[in-house]
Amino acid sequence: MGRDGSGKNGHLRERIAHLAARIMAEDGVDDFGYAKRKAARQAGARDAKALPDNEEVEHALAAYRSLYQRQEHPPLLLELRAHALTVMRMLARFKPHLTGPVLSGVAGRHSDIDLQLFAENTKEVEIFLLNRGVRYRATQVRVYLNNGERVVPGFSFEHDAVEVRLTVFDAHDLRHSIRATPTGRPLERAPIAAVEELLGGVDQSASRNHCAACSAK
Repeated sequence: MGRDGSGKNGHLRERIAHLAARIMAEDGVDDFGYAKRKAARQAGARDAKALPDNEEVEHALAAYRSLYQRQEHPPLLLELRAHALTVMRMLARFKPHLTGPVLSGVAGRHSDIDLQLFAENTKEVEIFLLNRGVRYRATQVRVYLNNGERVVPGFSFEHDAVEVRLTVFDAHDLRHSIRATPTGRPLERAPIAAVEELLGGVDQSASRNHCAACSAK
């Protein structure tokens, strides 16, 4: 974890992480920041240092779903991963990689599908979507590649009532570690073959799933 877990702040941070996990699981919240701020208010925390990082909340959320949602969560996760695979196959020419809660196994009923694409030119992705009549919204995403910060293009759209978020990288970025924050861990990601593996019999529990084909690079 990214912070010292000892002492009073460590215990408070752990409590906030578990409160945030419960908020996300029970209220259908998919925003880590919002869940942490609400949990901090419930815990009476005023020190920003007491806030857990997303990784801590994600671990708490996985534990919560495993304990309290072991019946309803696996079928939902399976459905989201199957949906992700459908979209990835549609975008296969751009080397799509699944990332985020749907890959890690903590996704809920309101979770988006997060995909990283690797293209020679962003316009190719845009033209691809336009040619297929996809009504998308253009966005920009701040990411960290190795030790550098970059703002990259993104697109979001609905596919069969599920929100899909695309982040588009240069083709050569597939070799690099990508982080959502300067000090965060590299984002885990999985190509089509790895998602097919997850859907082919790998345990669909709410806890974090790893497979040989998944990569954090």
